[in-house]
Amino acid sequence: MRIVVLLLAASAAFSADQSLAKLEAEMARVATVGGGIAGATAIHIESARTASLRASEPFPMASTYKVPIAVQLLHLVDQGAERLDRMVTLLPSDLHPGSGTLTELFNKPGVALSVRNLLELMLLISDNSATDVLLRLAGGPDAVNARLRAISIDGIRVDRPTALLIADWAGATNLPRQQDWSPDLFRKLMREVPEADRRAAAARFDRDPRDTATPDAMARLLVRIHKKEILRPDTAELLLDILRRCQTGQARLKGILPAGTVVAHKTGTIGGSTNDVGIMSLPAQAGHVAIAVFLKSSDKPAAERERAIAEIARTVHDFFLYF
Repeated sequence: MRIVVLLLAASAAFSADQSLAKLEAEMARVATVGGGIAGATAIHIESARTASLRASEPFPMASTYKVPIAVQLLHLVDQGAERLDRMVTLLPSDLHPGSGTLTELFNKPGVALSVRNLLELMLLISDNSATDVLLRLAGGPDAVNARLRAISIDGIRVDRPTALLIADWAGATNLPRQQDWSPDLFRKLMREVPEADRRAAAARFDRDPRDTATPDAMARLLVRIHKKEILRPDTAELLLDILRRCQTGQARLKGILPAGTVVAHKTGTIGGSTNDVGIMSLPAQAGHVAIAVFLKSSDKPAAERERAIAEIARTVHDFFLYF
């Protein structure tokens, strides 16, 4: 009898492996829509079944790196070393280029926002100025990376504030001291980069190991957040609530999912990289899927890159809903 049970278990495992292999093949097929190089990992949280595409290859995180920054910041909140209601005065040098609204709306000294306000701006609309302030409050890149190591997440590294990341991608050099930064200065430096130098810098950026993540590492971090293993339950729920209300990238993970599907996610975009990472809630009590989709070195239009992410997400959603 024991031999029969073992044979049945082995047969079931083999069948499951075959199904996941078919899922991975389909993920690879639909990813071609976006051009460039795609990587993805999807983990059904309740069963731990996993499907992946280039799971261990590093990809530029772009603004998805704001998730690990949030994890470290909220860890400090849990430890009592930071407070969500603490007011932070923004200096002119805190206003950085890129996504968000702080730089455009609050370009005069004297603005103060709470840590909670900054956290929401960083995750809801991907505000870069809020991000760089919070990265500083979190202890900088070394503290974020140390926290990732402490929770056994290998394959994610945070190295630079968004201002330096964007400057490196654009090929802008000779930045002054940080206290002398300003939006006008950044715009001037960007305009002065010759087009050939800009293209060369973008190509180097795609090969740069800094501020990268593997799809597997990012998906595993999302699983730990969902399970409330690395933050206090109420703090983890705060983070998940903000991610559910993310306003960017509506055509990516959420793009072609059934109407009303809840996705807690964070997008990232720079140059040839277009990303979205998050947690999909399946209907009919079918569980949840942590999914990280990265696309790099693509010269396709943004809509086609986003469609590739959406196709991968829908493929994964339907597989784990029915199998």
